[in-house]
Amino acid sequence: MKPRLSFWQIVNMNIGFFGIQFSFGLQQSSMSPIYKYLGADEASLPYLWLAGPMTGLLVQPLIGAMSDRTITRWGRRTPYFLIGAILCSLGLLAMPFSPTLWMAASLLWILDAANNVTMEPYRAFVSDKLQPEQHSIGFLTQSAFTGLGQTLAYLTPSLLVWLGMNKDAVNGSHIPHIVIVAFMIGAVFSISSVLWTLKTTKENPLTEAELQAMRAKPAGWRHALGDIASAVREMPSTMRQLAWVKLFQWYAMFCYWQYIMLSLSTTLYGTTDQASQGFRDAGLLAGQVGAFYNFIAFVGALALVPFTRRHGPKITHSVCLALAGVAMMSIPMIHTPALLYVPMVGIGLAWASIMGNPYVMLAGCIPPERTGVYMGIFNMFIVIPMIIQIFTLPLYYRSLLGGNPENVIRLAGVLMLCGAVAVLMVKIKKTPA
Repeated sequence: MKPRLSFWQIVNMNIGFFGIQFSFGLQQSSMSPIYKYLGADEASLPYLWLAGPMTGLLVQPLIGAMSDRTITRWGRRTPYFLIGAILCSLGLLAMPFSPTLWMAASLLWILDAANNVTMEPYRAFVSDKLQPEQHSIGFLTQSAFTGLGQTLAYLTPSLLVWLGMNKDAVNGSHIPHIVIVAFMIGAVFSISSVLWTLKTTKENPLTEAELQAMRAKPAGWRHALGDIASAVREMPSTMRQLAWVKLFQWYAMFCYWQYIMLSLSTTLYGTTDQASQGFRDAGLLAGQVGAFYNFIAFVGALALVPFTRRHGPKITHSVCLALAGVAMMSIPMIHTPALLYVPMVGIGLAWASIMGNPYVMLAGCIPPERTGVYMGIFNMFIVIPMIIQIFTLPLYYRSLLGGNPENVIRLAGVLMLCGAVAVLMVKIKKTPA
């Protein structure tokens, strides 16, 4: 029987997620501007974001399956946390010094692979540690740290300006110094937060029966791949239904992250010229409103816990996605920076729910001994929509969307509303409240 953990034990267990999400926040807020600074074409931006979904597709299911089979003196999941965090810190240190577009894109592949090595074992770790009735507080606390980490990642360049750094100072590749320092701070957070979790939270020891069952399984990555294929064939129906929800919400979020800065630059500053002051100002504004929606996600994730327990993760998630859909559709109509914070409330609540409630629905329907592999496969439902978005959006960006980044944000809103409807069709296995 797993021991029941206190709230603060759950917090300590999830602090490592803060560093992982600070890294993801830097990517979301800074990669499109970095690519533009290095000369990328606006319509080709989705192709340059291919690293995240491709590494997620390849790495997370394999690492999740391998972590289910791993036996070390430190546990099943711990080695993956540490290796991923070290590689992620090195990638963050190198990224803002990229002299060319191809080098930045290559470093993003390394950075995303490192984050993915850590991510899925971390989600399995939470499920390993907690009793079923604590899954909601566990995954929504993880969601809260997602919001906090990404809040600070988005806000760091603006904080550096407020502390006296020159927002217009750039290096030889036109990358602002404030962005370079933000990535260096991210490297420190990435490794230190994971080390805190490893120091304060140990994995539950496996029983002799569990160890014997794991030793009886053939080792090696080829057998891990076979385990993935078997798990896909035996996938619970709830998980299959959630795939449609994730198709809509992650296609939408990728559209939003790639084009929100360009949309604000067009709407508020009348330019997408990366050499202009208006473009840099749009970057700071996108960071500030992004920080705000992530702060809403940080606060909202914990506020959603009683709502989720009362109404269930399905209703909660549907409401949050609907709020985000309306919010995204309204953004291109706003021409005053201060008013942008209103729709960010809806996006923040949706982001909190996206990072928590689907996992609450998932955790109750998968066998505990295969948590790692199923969490990895579940990530495929994130990255496949992203890959679809990458290869389809450039095909109709100019013809159907008029080459206007504002229309990409409107499209994201429509897709969020589709996701809100799709989640109502999911049939979930009930767990104790």
